Amino acid sequence: MSAEVQQFQVDLRGVVDLLSRHIYSSPRVYLRELLQNARDAITARRELDGQGGRIRITPLSEATGEFVLRDDGVGLTASEVADLLATVGRSSKRDIFDLPRSDYLGQFGIGLLSCFMVADTIVIRSRSARGGPAVEWSGSADGTFRVTEIDDDLPIGTSVHLVPRFDADELLRAPAVRELATTFAEFLPVRVTLDAQGGDVDLTRTAPFLDPGDDPDAAVQYGRDLLGASPLDVIELSEPATGTRGLAYVLPFAPPPGARQATRMYLGRMLLGERVDDVLPDWAFFVRAVIDSTGLSPTASRESLVEDASLERVREQLGAGIRRWVLELGLREPHRLAQFVAIHEVGLKSLVRHDEELARFITRWLTLETTHGTMRIGDLVERYPHVRFAQTVDEFRQVAGISPASEVLVNGGYLYDSDLVRMLPELYPQVTVEAVDVTGELDRLDPPPLDDRDAAVALESRAGAVLAASGCAVTVRSIDQPELAALYVADPEVLRRIDRGRTKGITGSLWGGVLDRIDATISASRDDDLSARLCLNWANRVVRALVRVQDDAVFSRTVQLLYIQALLAGHHPLTDADRALMTSALTDLVSLSAGIEGDAVSFGDAV
Repeated sequence: MSAEVQQFQVDLRGVVDLLSRHIYSSPRVYLRELLQNARDAITARRELDGQGGRIRITPLSEATGEFVLRDDGVGLTASEVADLLATVGRSSKRDIFDLPRSDYLGQFGIGLLSCFMVADTIVIRSRSARGGPAVEWSGSADGTFRVTEIDDDLPIGTSVHLVPRFDADELLRAPAVRELATTFAEFLPVRVTLDAQGGDVDLTRTAPFLDPGDDPDAAVQYGRDLLGASPLDVIELSEPATGTRGLAYVLPFAPPPGARQATRMYLGRMLLGERVDDVLPDWAFFVRAVIDSTGLSPTASRESLVEDASLERVREQLGAGIRRWVLELGLREPHRLAQFVAIHEVGLKSLVRHDEELARFITRWLTLETTHGTMRIGDLVERYPHVRFAQTVDEFRQVAGISPASEVLVNGGYLYDSDLVRMLPELYPQVTVEAVDVTGELDRLDPPPLDDRDAAVALESRAGAVLAASGCAVTVRSIDQPELAALYVADPEVLRRIDRGRTKGITGSLWGGVLDRIDATISASRDDDLSARLCLNWANRVVRALVRVQDDAVFSRTVQLLYIQALLAGHHPLTDADRALMTSALTDLVSLSAGIEGDAVSFGDAV
């Protein structure tokens, strides 16, 4: 025994709720759907008899109590209107209108149902260009409709009449209708007018982003309105296979951190969305594009694009156009490319770590701080096949002072720079990189000559006793920079310990105890000394002269000032104790030089 095949029974109110809550972002899209349907009808009539081309909107008024949208398109017969509007989601409009896909914008059934988000009653009156009597379709939100032939002498085309819901009448009134129609249909290739008290108002105009060569000033002004500032440059983009073209405006400012690429997207010159994020590659965050396409497919909501092979090809080709702009700018106007990189460098550095395509063509233009000044990476790898880098700003400042002039040291302490340097061998196979640390660099330095070794060891011991209270050991090395007297050396863990010590001074006992336990744990896990070091340069005449200073007060104050000078040179913050030490040492040395005696100078704590 076979079971009878039956149709699903669809609750129209449930469908409307589905549309409003899960497909469409807002009831505002009702006008977009009506405009799409009208534009499709006009396209079909032009194919049929070469006529048609106007959409006229009459907003809701107190006199009529209804909103009306009229078009002079191909119109519908009685069978067509019943067939199209009774089957939700059917795509047969292409068959009835005989439209190629590139001219098809909407899906008549679902598009019309979107009007139930703002109206309880929808009435459609239409006369077909193929002949036959005028028809009227009347539908209600309860799911019922009727189709009748009418005797009115209607012009060829269709009119849609909406009686608003109690909570949606503002969306059908003139201010909202004008705003929505301008937003969605401003660049449609048909005439869209709005009935107003002073006469019809034209809402459509030429799209300045489609033929920028015809009016370059208009194209730039459109970008200025879009960005709120004059664009740094304008890039023409196209992908002929899908009928995709438009402009990319280069941002004259850095976008907020984490901002994604967004495109104002049109399909057949009808707005799809203000911020569609999958048209350009993610790395193209530095442009805001305006694109129109006749070959890409919208999703059911028609507010984004279907991710298919066509969209992938468009994204690839438009990205190639932006990449070509960067390369050509570097060849023709390198100063402008330098301006572009300076604005967007942090964002570019962030993306090249994860985007091999972007890294291949943009990395050479990015800059890094080095011991030879700020350098473009392209120049850096050409001059120095071996690149050494410090991983923190503190380490760079310390190591830079003792780095040989024949080598290059890169500051990798700024955001993303260490990752960028590590990538260099992948992008430039002839380049090698090496991470350096303060302790390792200090070990590379030569000790004083053998003849001076005993004097240097004695200096280390005597100066170390002076700085013991400051938690700083002393070492003597030969640095090939005679003007450098001393270098403050502390690896990152030592600096963190010092920071914890400062924090304990301003916190309560609870957090002070926690920080003490952290210090104890770290000290127990490390075999090496956790103290900072003052490296005295044996090549400096002041340091060598210290060996001959017999006066303990002069020796102590000089060592203390060398210690403070090294801290300041390394951009290390001074503690209250350091500032007091600097003041007393300077005062005492001046007093000694001036021959002041008595209570003005107290050396009780000199050593």
